[in-house]
Order: sequence, then structure tokens, then C-alpha cells
Amino acid sequence: MELTVTQENLARALTAVGRVASTKTQLPILGNILLRTDNNRLLVAATNLEIATTQYIGAKVAKPGAITIPARLVSEFISSLPKESVDLKVVNDNLHIKSGRYSSIINGVIADDFPELPTINENASIQYSVKTEDFKLAVSQTIITASNDSTRPVLTGVYWHSHEGQLVLAATDGYRLAERTLVPTTSEVSAIIPTQTLQEVLRTITDDGEEVDILFDETQVRFRINDAEIISRLIDGNFPDYRQLVPKKSDTVVTIPKADFIRVTKIAGLFARESGGSVTLTADEEKKTLSLHSIASQLGENTSEALAVVAGDGQVTLNSRYLTEALSVIEGEEVTFSFSGKLAPCVIASTDKDTNYFHIIMPLKS
Repeated sequence: MELTVTQENLARALTAVGRVASTKTQLPILGNILLRTDNNRLLVAATNLEIATTQYIGAKVAKPGAITIPARLVSEFISSLPKESVDLKVVNDNLHIKSGRYSSIINGVIADDFPELPTINENASIQYSVKTEDFKLAVSQTIITASNDSTRPVLTGVYWHSHEGQLVLAATDGYRLAERTLVPTTSEVSAIIPTQTLQEVLRTITDDGEEVDILFDETQVRFRINDAEIISRLIDGNFPDYRQLVPKKSDTVVTIPKADFIRVTKIAGLFARESGGSVTLTADEEKKTLSLHSIASQLGENTSEALAVVAGDGQVTLNSRYLTEALSVIEGEEVTFSFSGKLAPCVIASTDKDTNYFHIIMPLKS
């Protein structure tokens, strides 16, 4: 293999795929990056057997071929080079790199030992094209409520499914739940995508990518953004029927400017650190206020109050971090906060008419 590429393109591709390469494995080859010519392009790829990520970059190919090299070393070396052209040449399973006054030889492993990269049959798959901004927002709004508990794998991902003619994303950790409607669909979809995969896609999206192309088959999902591809296994299992948790109506409904809600929650949270983030919210219809009270036994206590439109008095205790995270991803200038008593689920949503997102938080036992 012998070719020339630009330092910027190679460094960007190596950094992107290098995040997937894993040294914490019994297969040392998974800590390597695959470099392989493809006509007048260079394929840069890595896999940890759960996720495979590939990037294509333009190259001046003098001699086709392939090699695998340690991900961390080559990524850091190429990133440190000046922005000039980089010559790559394979000699006896070693990669010779030359750029200007810099040259190095990195010991490689033959590409035959690298796991075969997964593929998806496009003709037998369900396909979507989603605007980049919509994709980023929808994933950001749902990924925060996915679980980290590996003993319940189905909750460690985001559930992509069709419901009433829409593609819907949902995630829950048992304490909170988020649902976002994404695009219309005529296909039947039911897939749980690992959180790590979606985080990788978010990191891969560039400013010049207008759309994310998504492909589902029975066991895998593929995301394509420009010349980058990420293929991941789906999580096996059935997602819980979460819709039965969503309250049909609430005894107390508070309509409040989002900025005011964020401010009082942040302040109350400062005094709630010792008590596991516990803050008590009180809605007062007569005074037209929502107040948040928190206590730090060693430091003191705080009551923060904001003006709001209140229908029905009520009080509930929540985790302030959950509340802050929910408010940080909701669109619009104003939100509704709805609940019924001290133990029923609380619903937070935007007042915008075309909103397609809601967030549920389970109360703490006060």
C-alpha cells in the first residue's frame, strides 16, 4: 500500500474511529485501526465487535493495499503533524509515515487478522433520512433518561419504534422517562439502540452534514453521515410498555417561563446536595407562584419562588438534577409542569403547540 492524504482529513478520521477501538479486550487487534485503499479513497475503520465505525477520505493512491495499526499511537502522531500532505507506505507489515521533516515507522498487523466489518442489506432494511438538527435534538432529549444499569440491558438504550404513524424515541431508567416524536413512518419499527452508539453518532456529526441516513434490519442499525458510517448491534429484548405510566390528566398544572424555572431549580439544588438532590415544589393557585424548598442540614436552607399560572394547589418532592436536565433539553420559552399529589408521575412539556416531546419524573418519597 502506498498513498498520499492531507493531514487534516487523516487526523479527523483517525480521531473519529479511534474512539471505538478498544484496548480493554482479549483481542489485541481490536485496539488497532484498519487502513485500506478503496479506488481513490482511503477507508479508516475500527470496531469493538458491538460498534463498527468507518470513514472514507480522499487519497492519491499509488499502490492499493491494507494494514492495521495501533489506534492511539497513530491518532496522536498524525494529530501532532503540521497541516501538510502525509505519505503512507506499507513495507513488511510496517507503516512508514512521512510528512515534511517528520517520519516514523509504526509496527502493524496484517489486515487479514482484522474482524470483518459488518454490513446491512439495504434492500431488506427500513430506511429513514432525518435532518441533522432534528436528529441531534431528539437523541439529546431522550438519551439523558436511559439507564446505566447493565443488569437491565433493555433500559440502557433508546427505544426507536413506530406508533400511530410516527417514528418515536423513548428512554427510561425507572425514575424518569422521555419520549420524542421524530418523523412520520409507514413502516413497523421496534429497535433498542445502545446509548454508546447514539453518543458516537452525535460526536461524528459535522457542521456540513445536512442529513443522517438511518437503516434498520432485524439485529443491526446503520447511521451514515456524509462519508462516515456507524453500524451497531441492537439490544436484544422487549422494551417495557411505558405508555401506561403517562398520566391522562393532572390535578395541578403550572405554566411557567422556562428561564425562571431553571433559575429557581438551580438555586434550590445548591442546598439539596446533602439530601440526594431532594427539593420540594409547592404550587399555590392563589399566590400564583411555584416555590422550591431545599434543606442542607449543615449549611442551611433555601426557598426560591417564581411567578406562574397555577391551576390547582399541590406539593411534590423531586430530584433537582433530574429537573435541571429535563428543563435543559425542552424547547420553547415556557413550560407546563403537571402533577397529581405526592406520588404520581410529574410531566414536563413545552407550551408550544407543535411540541412533540414530554419528560416524566417520578417523585421522591418525602
